[in-house]
Amino acid sequence: MRPEYLYLHVPFCARRCSYCDFAVQAVREPPVAAWLDAIEAELARTAEAERWDEPLSLRTIYIGGGTPSLLGAGALPELRRRLERFARWGDDVEWTVEANPESFDAALARDWRDAGVNRLSFGAQTFHEPALRWMGRLHGPDGPVRAVEAARAAGFDNYSIDLIFGLPVRLGRDWAEDLERALSLDPAHVSLYGLTAEPATPLGRWVGEGREVLADEETYEAEYLLAAERLGAAGFEHYEVSNFARPGRASRHNGAYWTGEAYLGLGPSAHSYLPPVRRWNLRDWNAYRIALQAGESPVEGAETPDAEEARLERTWLALRTRAGLPRRGWSQDQERIVATWVENGWAELDDERVVLTAAGWLLLDRLAVEFDAAAEGRSA
Repeated sequence: MRPEYLYLHVPFCARRCSYCDFAVQAVREPPVAAWLDAIEAELARTAEAERWDEPLSLRTIYIGGGTPSLLGAGALPELRRRLERFARWGDDVEWTVEANPESFDAALARDWRDAGVNRLSFGAQTFHEPALRWMGRLHGPDGPVRAVEAARAAGFDNYSIDLIFGLPVRLGRDWAEDLERALSLDPAHVSLYGLTAEPATPLGRWVGEGREVLADEETYEAEYLLAAERLGAAGFEHYEVSNFARPGRASRHNGAYWTGEAYLGLGPSAHSYLPPVRRWNLRDWNAYRIALQAGESPVEGAETPDAEEARLERTWLALRTRAGLPRRGWSQDQERIVATWVENGWAELDDERVVLTAAGWLLLDRLAVEFDAAAEGRSA
């Protein structure tokens, strides 16, 4: 299958945030030329291995990280030139690039716009200065404002704001105020991320050693529900468990992940789905680069889900969006389970599908497993 959705991973940051478990490394100056060479080499190798005799026809391009804005001006025009050896896309493509406020300015905005980028994702996370320092973020509370002003001046009107909820209460961050600050930037899209303490991160060590305490479950849930209420009142559609969009501005790229479309990922740790195979690249930048320089595959592993795994995944993906889970072929146990969800305020049900509410999305993993476990007796 020829993928129409392309993801590229930029594994460089000026500093690693305290909570970050992504495949990144802190650098003073990112090796832009080496990254471009590696991406081009991986794409060439993949095209040959998959026998793509014609260029791919892309619907979306997404550049994430890491900090893509750290690449600086000139990198994306050159990336486009190299990609065009293997892919084509029209004016209707959705081309998203992530940016941190401190490394995004007017010159970079114009450079990206000229390259064809038409959607931005800003990592604001919070507007509370003590929380920003605690996270290790390099921008201040006004950083997102300046970044948005630069984006608008360059002609961007489609940009997303990332926010993190569930911070330690002792930091004194006012979540409602953060939501209002984000809305004042007039974004087309807002993404929310609940803070977690991954073991390999500084935050994970702090929590493990008892030096930090995350928000309790009640606070975590209350902040998520407040965001759903406030953003909904402001005209945003809560179209996926973590994402809110103005009408017509939902992320088309991420939608491909949730609907089971084929996609290609390039760069360290990038994942690809070329049905029925899922695969992922080496996580370490140097290992990834060296493999390609040696003419070797950067793929670290691959898997083909069995029938039961694929069924659970379809259930989980359907329940995480407003599209919901189609009401067909359910067993009596599944009908009973969904009726219980509705009674508890976790879901809405009609003749065609079940859709989780914001309260239900807080229980997404549990509910998906519960529904799938009741599949015995599913009608043909």
